[in-house]
Amino acid sequence: MGAGCCDADDDALVALRDRQRTVLWVVLGINAVLFVVEFVVGWWARSTALLADSLDMLGDAFVYAFSLWVLQRGTRWRARAALSKGVVQLVFGLVVLSQAVWRAVDGTPPVADAMALMGLVALAGNTWAFALLWRHRSDDINMTSTWLCSRNDLIANAAVLAAAAAVWRLDSVWPDVIVGVAIAVLFLRTAWDVIGDARAELAPADQERTRIGA
Repeated sequence: MGAGCCDADDDALVALRDRQRTVLWVVLGINAVLFVVEFVVGWWARSTALLADSLDMLGDAFVYAFSLWVLQRGTRWRARAALSKGVVQLVFGLVVLSQAVWRAVDGTPPVADAMALMGLVALAGNTWAFALLWRHRSDDINMTSTWLCSRNDLIANAAVLAAAAAVWRLDSVWPDVIVGVAIAVLFLRTAWDVIGDARAELAPADQERTRIGA
């Protein structure tokens, strides 16, 4: 009976990992495509918010790639992947902040129509990704951090659309800059949370290694 239960547990875990892998490949593809399209449109439209959102897509693509890599690995590897995701988000947050400063100094308003259209496309893609990840959001720290990235994408997309409307109404660069800064702050906050959770999960193993070494 005991062996049969173990086999059943192993089969369930394999099935779960297979489902996670399929979902991660799909959302990886969504984010990779959106990154390329949104970066090109953002650069052409001179939009800090779109560029920030596109870098978020690139960061998420790295996140999902990390997540796929650690699916068959242990808890420690999943925590390390989560830590890497947090560092990636931290770096991109700082990049977006510097971009926002440059746009503010330049002062040229972005193309509001392009911002709005691209924002809608990105929102549709990220809503699909969010729906796919929803059922796996509590599987483990790896999938939780992945789901948090997807949730942040929806918030960023909504902010881009709001910025596009404000730019169109006011003919000003500032709504775009403000949203770019807000997305950067969201990056940094999520990075802080993910890094903290990952370090907490890694801490017991690190303490054990230190004790054995001593």
